[in-house]
Amino acid sequence: MLWNHIPQAWAYGLAGGLMIAAAAALLLLVNGRILGASGILGGVVDGTGAGNLGERLAFLAGLIGLPAAAVAVTGAPAVHASHDLVLMALAGGLVGLGTRMANGCTSGHGVCGMSRFSARSIVATLVYLAAGMVVFFLARHLLGVI
Repeated sequence: MLWNHIPQAWAYGLAGGLMIAAAAALLLLVNGRILGASGILGGVVDGTGAGNLGERLAFLAGLIGLPAAAVAVTGAPAVHASHDLVLMALAGGLVGLGTRMANGCTSGHGVCGMSRFSARSIVATLVYLAAGMVVFFLARHLLGVI
């Protein structure tokens, strides 16, 4: 069987990618909306999503709750990121700021926008991937924090 020849980390990545794609397709087919996790969260935080608040909260609950349930059942995976909580909080804040500046995140631009051949999404995806590579290189090889 194919699954027996795929390394476990790759299989998890493939399964996660398929679940994101299925969720994006379902949201588009059922509600006519593009899946953008940062936009869904942003609408809850700034109040612009009050019209469909229940849908947004259900999405966010699943986004947080299902991985938490998986960790409770199977245990936490080995993580090779920094254990510096301040650095991780700063990184998360910068990612949030970047998604607001780019009007979208990896799910909105990288999954949904690129699949629709949106030029704006293709450029945004190339920019955030390049920025991520530069920051990772600097953090790991020059600063030694990762």
